[in-house]
Amino acid sequence: MLFMVEMEVRVPPDYDADRFARLKQAEKERFQELQRAGTWRHIWRVVGRYSNVSIFDVPDNGTLHDLLSTLPLYPFMDVRVTALCRHPSSLHDDDR
Repeated sequence: MLFMVEMEVRVPPDYDADRFARLKQAEKERFQELQRAGTWRHIWRVVGRYSNVSIFDVPDNGTLHDLLSTLPLYPFMDVRVTALCRHPSSLHDDDR
């Protein structure tokens, strides 16, 4: 199943900068692992905000929940999830 996931990161202003830098690096590594696996298919930055819009390809919503909770920045995220399906007018059979 395809899901659109909107993630807004909200880190407290007084959070330790070094610890946050390590979390961001771990987040990038986890993202790239999921991207190589084909699970995290797309990601776009939202201009002017510390947020992104992403497309995930997972078997079900429980799997998506479990996956999102493994993200190092997850404790700082507000997450909105929308289930997607192929549009019948799409020219692409693979939902790219």
